[in-house]
Amino acid sequence: MATVAACLRAGDDLPGDSGRRDAEILLGHLLGRSRSWLYTWPEHTLTAVQAADYAALLDRRRAGVPVAYLTGEREFWSLSLRVTEATLIPRPETETLVAWALELPLPPTATVLDLGTGSGAIALALACERQGWQVTASDASAAALAVAGDNARRLCPGRIRCLHSDWFTALQGEQFDLIVSNPPYVESDSPWLGRGDVRFEPRRALVAGSAGLDDLRQLAAAAPAHLRPGGWLLLEHGAQQGEAVRQLLAAAGFAGIETRRDLAGLERISGGRRGAG
Repeated sequence: MATVAACLRAGDDLPGDSGRRDAEILLGHLLGRSRSWLYTWPEHTLTAVQAADYAALLDRRRAGVPVAYLTGEREFWSLSLRVTEATLIPRPETETLVAWALELPLPPTATVLDLGTGSGAIALALACERQGWQVTASDASAAALAVAGDNARRLCPGRIRCLHSDWFTALQGEQFDLIVSNPPYVESDSPWLGRGDVRFEPRRALVAGSAGLDDLRQLAAAAPAHLRPGGWLLLEHGAQQGEAVRQLLAAAGFAGIETRRDLAGLERISGGRRGAG
């Protein structure tokens, strides 16, 4: 019989260092039950259909498919976001950007732009925390933008403008108090691209030329024209790219440039303020 306990044990061989946790998430998702319920009712028996569906999920996970794509959701900033293979999987280090943005001395009705929004993670976190902010979420991928729009309607209805745009192309003449972005920043030959969950994520949202700086360079150079005087630009980047991004921001005329570290102590977010001129 396929009991809950037996199903959880069946996931002990899943890849990575959290096989049992992955099994708990997949089984809980399939049954619509919490982790505590699984351990309260270990002898609960799955139906034949449920057991087959669960086995299929385990097989796909063994093949490396990320848990977030198997369940179609990922938590970010305490928000349950819908994700698909058209979007990156939101990661905890990006919450460093959200936390910094919320510290900035912005007006109560600040205008905010999230470039390359993907699932809408950053835009939604900011909009949910600051009810008065006017948030625009843009992406060059129509499929990703559809996911962001769905998340916005479900979690923050009527609060976010979703815009199909390749960086600033659809934003001519618009200026903002804050621009944020988690752009592609991985080197095209990085071995990281062949590891773990990243193998299944959209390559166009990850890779940015041989040094990983192509999009960061473009954003730093173009952002001042779309920022109000004193407005801020915050950019996520690779752990080894902090110095290069600070140089890009300085070359673009930004002031007050600094870099924040993520919870792992790695340089992760760099930003600066447009001058008053």
